[in-house]
Amino acid sequence: MTTTTDRPAPSDPADRGSSAFTARVALGRVFTPVPSEFLLIASTALILTIFGLVMVLSATMATSDAGGPFQTVMRQALFAILGVPLMFVFSRLPVTFWKRISWIALGAALAFQLLVFTPLGYEFDGNRNWISIAGVQAQPSEFLKLAFALWLGYVLYRKHTLLGLWRHVFIPVVPVGAIVIGSVVAGKDLGTAMILVLILLGALFFSGVKLRVFIIPVVIAVAAVAVLALTSANRMARITSFLDPNCIDDYYGGCYQPLHGIWGLASGGVFGLGLGNSREKYAWLPAASHDYIFAIVGEELGLIGCIVVLALFTLFAVGAFHVIRKTHDPFIRIAAGGITVWIVGQALINIGVVLRVFPVLGVPLPFMSQGGTSLVSVLMACGVLLAFARTLPTSAPGTAPSRR
Repeated sequence: MTTTTDRPAPSDPADRGSSAFTARVALGRVFTPVPSEFLLIASTALILTIFGLVMVLSATMATSDAGGPFQTVMRQALFAILGVPLMFVFSRLPVTFWKRISWIALGAALAFQLLVFTPLGYEFDGNRNWISIAGVQAQPSEFLKLAFALWLGYVLYRKHTLLGLWRHVFIPVVPVGAIVIGSVVAGKDLGTAMILVLILLGALFFSGVKLRVFIIPVVIAVAAVAVLALTSANRMARITSFLDPNCIDDYYGGCYQPLHGIWGLASGGVFGLGLGNSREKYAWLPAASHDYIFAIVGEELGLIGCIVVLALFTLFAVGAFHVIRKTHDPFIRIAAGGITVWIVGQALINIGVVLRVFPVLGVPLPFMSQGGTSLVSVLMACGVLLAFARTLPTSAPGTAPSRR
């Protein structure tokens, strides 16, 4: 008696062709060309981050404690390892996600910021703007910047047809903005509060509100900053030392740090003293790896190193402003405008402080200053910009431009 064995029938060539086509489509989506703005923003962010790690290592290895000369830079590198993947994950999220998450993000960031007024919060350099959880320090206001920009983008986008009326501009922007900025001012951090004001003004500007409506928040912001400066002896001392033509007379007072920052830049000359050869980092310049890291760049890498940093931030700004200019979505234009004003404006303020163009405000140099929370938040913001850049039209060789 013979038995037959069931054998699988030959596969249908059409099915094989369909599977291969599906695989090619899926693979093609991964390698879809991205706009030049995406490449420009991503590359400058990565280069600045790597440059920052090198300068943090150089600025801290001379004064490191028992943890060794690489302790500080390794901690900063861990935040970079966290922030860079987050940047690219954020870049894959659709614009609709950022619109839906804006209210939730602002509420969560504001709740996180309010933790500084609990037992988890502590004061540093006169500012109560830090928390410590299980030995890990964080500055919640850094995440508040991104959430505030997204929220402003969504609210002004929903009202973009009504922005000719002042009441639709002011409600709920002014009350919520006052709460957000007030939560930072309550911790006496005027520098971060000024950056939040810049984000607010930048969002209003790119929303296209009329000048007569836009100028009122500007006047309110300037008046608030003036009042905060006049009511604080510490802030007034910084301003008076900045305006003092004979600053060296107050060498051991408010002029100590600004003078050493200028001396570090001056001693670098055109080509610098060489990477790692800074003299100011040997405990002469306070905050050498934080707010005054640009002075270390100038001292070790000279005018050429400073020009490279400025060029990188300029390229970043060009890519970001191209996103703002090319998009047809008001939400993208407003939110990207707020983020760009934050990052580029903060960089200019930090560099201006080192050059003594501005009084000491205590804001870090984005991407480069030591500070894990600042680095992660800026890289997350870059991820949002990259997500916006993906929506721009792009063209492959031999094809016409197409909007995705």
